[in-house]
Amino acid sequence: MPRFTIVIAAYRVQGYLSACLDSVLSQSCQDVEVVAVDDCSPDHCGAIIDAYAARDSRVVPVHQRVNSGPGQARNAGVERARGDYLLFLDGDDTLAPGTLQGLADRLALTHDPDILYFNHVRTYWSERRAPSLFGDLLASAGTDVFSIVERPEFLRLFAMSSNRVYHRDFYTRHGFAFSDGIYEDALLSYKTMLTARRIACVDLVGLEYRQRRVGASTASPGEKHFVIFQQYARLFDFLDEHPRLDHLRPLLFERAISHFLFCLDRTSRVSTADRPRFFGRAAAWYRRRLPAGFTPPVEGRWRFEALASGSFLRYRERELGVRAAAGARKLRRTVRPPLAARAKRGLYRLHRQRPVDPQLAVYSAYWGRGVLCNPGAIYYKARELAPEIHGVWAVKKSEIESLPEGVDFVVTGTRDFYRTVARAKYLINNVNFPNEVVKRPGTVHLQTFHGTPLKCMGLDQQHYPAAAGGMSFGNLLKRIDRWDVALSSNPHSSQIWERVYPAAYRLLEYGYPRNDVFFTASEEDIRRIRGELGIPAGNTALLYAPTLRDYQKGFTPRLDLERLSRELGPQITLLVRAHYSYRPQDHLSRLQEAGLVIDVSHHPSAEQLCLAANALITDYSSMMFDYALLDRPIVIYADDWDIYRSSRGVYFDLLSGSPGETPGAVARTGRELVEVFREGRWCDADATALRTAFRARFCPFDDGHAAERVVRTLMLGQDDTALPLAPAPRTRPLPAGGDSAPAGPRGGVLTAE
Repeated sequence: MPRFTIVIAAYRVQGYLSACLDSVLSQSCQDVEVVAVDDCSPDHCGAIIDAYAARDSRVVPVHQRVNSGPGQARNAGVERARGDYLLFLDGDDTLAPGTLQGLADRLALTHDPDILYFNHVRTYWSERRAPSLFGDLLASAGTDVFSIVERPEFLRLFAMSSNRVYHRDFYTRHGFAFSDGIYEDALLSYKTMLTARRIACVDLVGLEYRQRRVGASTASPGEKHFVIFQQYARLFDFLDEHPRLDHLRPLLFERAISHFLFCLDRTSRVSTADRPRFFGRAAAWYRRRLPAGFTPPVEGRWRFEALASGSFLRYRERELGVRAAAGARKLRRTVRPPLAARAKRGLYRLHRQRPVDPQLAVYSAYWGRGVLCNPGAIYYKARELAPEIHGVWAVKKSEIESLPEGVDFVVTGTRDFYRTVARAKYLINNVNFPNEVVKRPGTVHLQTFHGTPLKCMGLDQQHYPAAAGGMSFGNLLKRIDRWDVALSSNPHSSQIWERVYPAAYRLLEYGYPRNDVFFTASEEDIRRIRGELGIPAGNTALLYAPTLRDYQKGFTPRLDLERLSRELGPQITLLVRAHYSYRPQDHLSRLQEAGLVIDVSHHPSAEQLCLAANALITDYSSMMFDYALLDRPIVIYADDWDIYRSSRGVYFDLLSGSPGETPGAVARTGRELVEVFREGRWCDADATALRTAFRARFCPFDDGHAAERVVRTLMLGQDDTALPLAPAPRTRPLPAGGDSAPAGPRGGVLTAE
C-alpha cells in the first residue's frame, strides 16, 4: 500500500499536465500512486495520461465517460485510491521537489493525523511567485496536533483542496466527497476541518498553485457562480447538525461573506449585468444566516454594512468613490502620448464607429512580407469557396512590387490600413497585428502561427533574455487576447500554444494550410519548380535551411558551404535558404556566381523549395516538421546545440536519437555531415525509421484540406464536426523532376541514378 495517493483531475490542461505529472513522479519519495482522472477532456489530456501510465506503473488512468466537473473527477479518483493519505491536485498545479518526503517526515513525527496542512505559493504567467499569507500561521502550530475547536484561527487557512493531505481512512469513514458545482473545495475544506480530531501543520512550501490567465473553472462569468450560495448554505446546514460548533459560526460567517464579496468585485466571475442580482442573493443570505453578536471586520467594514442594508445602490456609490480616488492617482502618473500618435488613434476610433463589413477580410504574414504561409493558403482557398469575402493584404511598402497580380492590398501603418482593419470582419495573421489594433465585437481574429515549436515560445521566453530581446510580455498578452481562433498542426503544438499563449481563443487542430500543397502538387509541378530554380536535371537537391540565432547578430553560416559543395560533387545541388530575418548575404551571392550553391533565401515560397528538394539539411528550423510530410530524408546539422539550447530553450532533445524526437541522421561537424551523405546514412533504414516516428508524432492533422476546413468553419459557418480529418496514409515521396529517387554514394560522391 503506497504512502500517498495523488488524485489529479484533468480537464483542458494539456499544456500543463505533463509538468504536473512529472513534478509528482520525480519526487524523492517514491512511495506514491497517481490516480490521474481525465474528466472527458476534449483536448489531449487523456492521451497524455495514458502515455504516462504506459511508462510508469504508479500511474492509474481513469477516464470519465462524461464531463462532470473537478469535484466528481476527484471523487472518481478516490474510489481507485489505495494510499494511506490522499492529496488532490489540479492538472495545472505542481509539487515542489522534496514535498512528499517533507510531508512523510511530518506525518511520522505527528503520528498520522487526520489532516496535515502545508504551505503553497502562487505562480503567475509572468513567472512572479507570490507567497501565501499563511506561512506564519502554519509555523505557529509547530509539531502540535489539535482540533479546530482548540485552534479556531486555523479556519482562516486558504480553503482549497490541494494544500493538505487527508488520511484516507478518516476521509472515507466520514463519507466525505466533493459536491457538484464550483466552489466545491471550500465546502469540503471547512467540513473536513470541522470534523477532524487530529490536525497538524508544516510550513513547507510544497504546492505551486498556478494562477492561469484563462481556462480556470472560476475564470468566466455566468450563472455557475451563483452556486456559491448553495455551497455555503450546505456548510451552515452542517453546523446546524453539530451544535458543539456553534461558537465557530461568526468566523465561518465572515469567511463566507468575504468570499461572496470577492466574487462580486471580479467581472471574471460576476458580470456587470449580474452584479445587482448577485448582491441581492448575498444580502438575503446575510440576513438569513447572520449569527447573534456578529461584528464585521474593521478592514472593508463598509462592504459588510452595505450588504447588511441590502442596498446595491449604496454599495455601488461607495465603490465608485473608492475607484474614482484610485483613478485620479493613476491619472497623475500618466504621460500623454505624442500628438501624431493621438491623431492616428483618433482616426482609427472614428473608423471603428462604422459598421463591421461582414464580407471583408484582412490578411498579413510575417509582419507584412507578402502573400505567404498559412494566411496565403487560406486566402486562395477563400477566393475559391467564399468569393463573396473580399480579401485585402496588409503589406510593407517594400513588398508591393512582389505581390502576385490581382491581389488587393493596403500598406501597414497608413490611413488605408487603419480604415480597412477597423471594418474587417476577419483578421488573419501568422504573427500579430500591431498593438493598437482593437478587437471589435463581431469580428474574427485568426492566428495561424507559422511553425511547430522546438524552441521556447511565448511566455516561456521569459527564461531566456537573449530570446526575449526586450519583448513586453504584457503587450504580448494584450495581443493574444484579441485572438478568437488559433491553428495547431499537431498535439505537441496544441499543448505548447495553450500554455505559452494563455487566452480564451478556440484551438483548431486542422493542420497547416500552407502544407496542403504537399498533397496536391503533381510531378509536373515539381519539374517546373526545379527548372525555375535552376536545378540540373537528374541532380540531387539538398536544401540547407538553418534557423535564426538569438545569441548572435547577422547570418553566419555554420557550415563551410564551399567545401561542402565541392566534397559532395557536381551531381549535388545545394540550395541555401538563410532565415528571413537576415539581410541579403554577399558571400552567398559569390558562391552562387561560382556555381557552388543556389541562394534561395528570398524565394517567396518555402513550400516550393521543400517540394524541389530531395532532402533537407537543417539545425533547429521548424521547416523540419513540415518537410516530414513529404517523407523525404531530413539531416540535422547541429554544431552549436548546447549553446542554442541554453540561450533559447527547447521543448525536447532533438539530438537524442529517440523515435519521435530525432527526424533522421545527425551531424555535429562539417566533416560528419559529409560522411552522413557519403556513407548513405542520410537515407538508410535507421534514418527512415526515425523519420517515420517523427512524422507520426508531428504530422497527424495535415491531409491536404486544412485551408478548406478553416474557410468552411470560419467564413461559411459550417460545423467543423462535419469536416473530419481525412485519413492520412503515408505520403508518397514526390520524385525529383521526373527522375528516379536519389541513390547512395558512388565513387565517393552522391549521384542520382
